[in-house]
Amino acid sequence: MQIKKFDSINVVPFIDIMLVLLVIVLTTATFVAKGIIPVDLPTSKTATPQDDKKNLTITIKENGDILFDKTMISVDDIKKELSKYEAQTPIHINCDKEAKFDLFVSLLDTLEEKEFKNLGIITKKSK
Repeated sequence: MQIKKFDSINVVPFIDIMLVLLVIVLTTATFVAKGIIPVDLPTSKTATPQDDKKNLTITIKENGDILFDKTMISVDDIKKELSKYEAQTPIHINCDKEAKFDLFVSLLDTLEEKEFKNLGIITKKSK
């Protein structure tokens, strides 16, 4: 029996695998990029998943931007925006752990002034 010498490598299967991986990466990247406000949440041992369907989410970003359900507002417009919601509306607060604490406290003061009682602070579950 004579041993055959290989002069070339068939790269077609390798190209097929790379194209499939490229499709997976691009599809995943579009899901990750849509509709997420990047906030570095603090961690908590008792964190639970949230249901975003019937609540208002207020986000305080690291640079001090405040967002009401992905719509940026100024600090002066918080009271006006809150007047559009009933006092029983569940409110989830996302606050970046590097954000200024006085923004968070002033938001809580405004929510208390407007008699919002159904509040939740969003955190990441620690490992």
